[in-house]
Order: sequence, then structure tokens, then C-alpha cells
Amino acid sequence: MIKALIFDFDGLILDTETPEFQAWQDLYREYGQILNAETWGQIVGGTAASDFDPLIYLQELVGAPLDLEMVESRKKARDAELIAAQPIRPGIVDYLNSADQKGIKLAVASSSTHSWVDTHLTRLNLFRRFDKIICRDDVPRAKPFPDLFLAAAEAVGARPEEAIAFEDSPNGVLAARRAGMFVVCIPNPMTAQLSFNGDADITLNSLDELPLHELLGNF
Repeated sequence: MIKALIFDFDGLILDTETPEFQAWQDLYREYGQILNAETWGQIVGGTAASDFDPLIYLQELVGAPLDLEMVESRKKARDAELIAAQPIRPGIVDYLNSADQKGIKLAVASSSTHSWVDTHLTRLNLFRRFDKIICRDDVPRAKPFPDLFLAAAEAVGARPEEAIAFEDSPNGVLAARRAGMFVVCIPNPMTAQLSFNGDADITLNSLDELPLHELLGNF
């Protein structure tokens, strides 16, 4: 019996990943450089899989010192502008409503900080929809380690096999799989360019493709 749905935040509830990648790509082009999806993808959805730093990497490609503070400030401003224009991803609210009707607990498991996740969820009027929000501030290790998903399940009183994880990135899918959960993957335009190695149980273009009652029919 499924007792909990556990959602990633970045790229899954709100597509913050495509705008961030676009903002970095724009900056790289200004310096005559290219940032490809696979290079960027090693840190998408997690903080523990790689020590890749796009700012330092840009400086290495340019081959000369950059005003890193200025570059990062410009990137953050562009990033914020693009993210502010993003809607909640399709099907998310319908899933939250259906879970409420069925008495299924709802949680977030995010490799971002509470200051980031809580602020955006509040802005989107989603903060109070979740029973628990677990972020990288709350666990020793972020994705692709399973700590976030395990902590989220425990926080809402579910065993891993009683939870469904919703993810959009390879790091996130791997973390949920390592936690022993059934994994639904809904890539966004950025993460759709990455390799998932078949780790998800179901892959969808949108949660609109599969209503919650139909998903629960698999259990």
C-alpha cells in the first residue's frame, strides 16, 4: 500500500534547471565558450556527485582570471528573471489534490536549501500542501545518495517500499532507487538531454499523462 508521495523540487515541481542552464549558456557564449548539457548535467539534481563548478570551469576555458563575483552576480540576476516566469509543472497540483483526497502523505526531498525551496514553494502557494519538506540542510549527504528520500519517508511515517518518488534528473532518480523506492521520472527540457540509464520505473513527459489513480493501480 502506498502511503507517501515524495517529490523533488528543482526541475520537477518548478523548472528551475532549464533557466539556470540557459543563464550559464548565455554567459559562456559571451566569453566565446560552450557549456554542453552533459558537462552541466553532472551536478543537476544533486550536490554530492561531482565537484564541478561552472564558474571555475568558465575561467579555465577562458584561460585568464575573471571577476568571478561579477560574473556570478550577472548569472544569478538572469537566472532569477527566467525562473520567475516559470509556471508550476503540469500535473503537479492535480497529484497533490488527488493525494489529499486519498489520505496519502506528501513530502519534498530536495538537494537545495530550505531558504531556496521554502521561498519558492511559498511564492507558488504550495508550501502548506506538503506534510514535510526535507532539504540538504537536514541530511549529511545530498543526491545521488539516498539520505533525502529516506529522511522524507521516515518523516511522514512511510517505509521506502510504501513511497513513490518523483524525479526529473539522473542524480535524483539514482538517489530514489538507492532508497528502495518506486521511481517516476518526468524530465524537463534540460534533463531530457541527459542519460538516465533506465533506472526509473516509469518515465513520462508530464504527470498529466498518468493520473494518480492509474499510477496507484500498479501496486
